[in-house]
Amino acid sequence: MKHIFLNLKRFDIPRELGGVNAVAAPSEWAEYIVRSVDEALSVYGEKGEFVIFFPEAHILPAARAGMRHCVLGCQGVFREDVAKGGNFGAFTTGRTAKSMAALGCRYAIIGHCEERRDLTAVMTLGGGTSEGVHGILNREALRAEEAGLKVLFCVGENADETDRWEEVIRRQVQEGLANTDLRNVVVGYEPLWAIGPGRPVPAAEDIRRVARFIKSLVDCPVVYGGGLKEENAAMIAAIPEMDGGLIALTRFQGEIGFYPDEYLRIIRSYLE
Repeated sequence: MKHIFLNLKRFDIPRELGGVNAVAAPSEWAEYIVRSVDEALSVYGEKGEFVIFFPEAHILPAARAGMRHCVLGCQGVFREDVAKGGNFGAFTTGRTAKSMAALGCRYAIIGHCEERRDLTAVMTLGGGTSEGVHGILNREALRAEEAGLKVLFCVGENADETDRWEEVIRRQVQEGLANTDLRNVVVGYEPLWAIGPGRPVPAAEDIRRVARFIKSLVDCPVVYGGGLKEENAAMIAAIPEMDGGLIALTRFQGEIGFYPDEYLRIIRSYLE
């Protein structure tokens, strides 16, 4: 089975406020997304698992819309959580895994490059180093599993790390997934040096080499997290070691943004 993830980031912000949302009012945005893609995905049956990561405010509307063929996911979880006979919920601003499970989520995305960058910035601003990021992400993954959530755990090297990518990814995987139940984990490979306009496009053999390496470290599916697009879908699908991909924006020129019809075209290009 293939694993197709959709990370909607902050795509709910209207264009007039500097965002990319031109498909629905923010109050109706999540339900519009679900209505637009959920039924269409039914034609693929057992071919794939389709997960959509929503910003937190949109999780309840998405759940109410009735996700029959998609799985609801959250964009990260806090490193601590409630416990019977212990802390009952004093986690102001913390998106705990159990709160997300209670709202209907079944997946969490953890370790996305944007989260890693934020954690590194916070730690260095406080006079520390980025060394503790792996441990924080590991705690998040463990809390997610304890709450019954599956995890899309993202790893990848940046432009300054390409000559030692094995060392970087080995540490991210081994420390970040320590003591987790890998049956609940999918690893997403993000080649950070290739993400963004004008960046080089990874070759299929490069992606395959990294996927093989990750699978030599952990026994779980690996998906391409550098952006599954209509133009690279067939190439990614042809890599035997790749078990799916992560989609975000569907249009990168002109009126950039996420468009459900274009998302479905990417799915069709990949699975067919």
